[in-house]
This record gives sequence, C-alpha cells and structure tokens, in this order.
Amino acid sequence: MTLAAINWLSISIDLLLVIFVIVCFLMTLIILMQRPKQEGLGAAFGGGVTDQVFGARTTNVLQRGTVYLGSLFFILSLALAVLIGQKNKTISTVTKADTAAKVEEAPAKKPVEALIPKSLSEELPVATPAPIETPAPAAPAETAPPVEPAPPAPADK
Repeated sequence: MTLAAINWLSISIDLLLVIFVIVCFLMTLIILMQRPKQEGLGAAFGGGVTDQVFGARTTNVLQRGTVYLGSLFFILSLALAVLIGQKNKTISTVTKADTAAKVEEAPAKKPVEALIPKSLSEELPVATPAPIETPAPAAPAETAPPVEPAPPAPADK
C-alpha cells in the first residue's frame, strides 16, 4: 500500500534532471576536447594524451560521443517537457471544496425587468450646473493725493 503513496512522477522528473545535467556537462567537455585543425583543449592536456587514451582515431571517438550525447540531450529534453506537462495537469489549484462553495453562493435570478439594459441617459448622473460665484465688491482703496510736478529750474544765461 505504501507504493501507491509514492509520487513516481516527481521522482522520475528529478532523476531525469540529474541525468540531463550530467549529459550537458559531458557534452561540454567532449566538444571542448575536439581539435579544430589539430588545436583545441586537447592540446592543453598534452599533444598525445587523447591519442593514448582513445587511440589513434581520437577525432572519430569524440565526434561519435558528441553525436550520442547530443541525441541523448534532445531525447531527455522532450521527455522532461512531457513529464513536467503531465505533472502540471495533475496538480490543480482549484479544489472540490472551492467549486462547491461557489455553486452554493450563486445569486438568485434577477427579474426580467432588471436584465433589460438602460439607456445611456438613464445611467448617467444628472449634471447640475455649479452656481456662479460673483466676486464681492472690493473696498475702495485709499487714494493718494496727486503729485504736483516740480517747478522748472531757472535757466542760466
């Protein structure tokens, strides 16, 4: 009975993610080890190290490894997309209790008269003109006595 309680979908997604990361790491290393025109990261380990490990046909082994790991990369990507999509289908944010509560709270039907749309003039509020404020009469300002012009200065001859 405990096997039924195990969430196999989550376990398989986690396992495939671990394998996916390992494949990505190995594919990166193999691509970097390939020698473009007899150069590359393979020369960093020493010229003959990859020849000693993989044999005289090093480029064939690295190319095949790249093809296999690249194929595995795409297969794992598709499998993870399908499994995560399946997991999202099974996990629902709406529970049965929520839907039952919403059904019970449904409002009663309105009479037919309430369903008839109102005209625009009935829906808009009635605009009343704002009262025009008249300014209060200003108090008469104190007037200053008029300034008399100064007498002309005598002219010297």
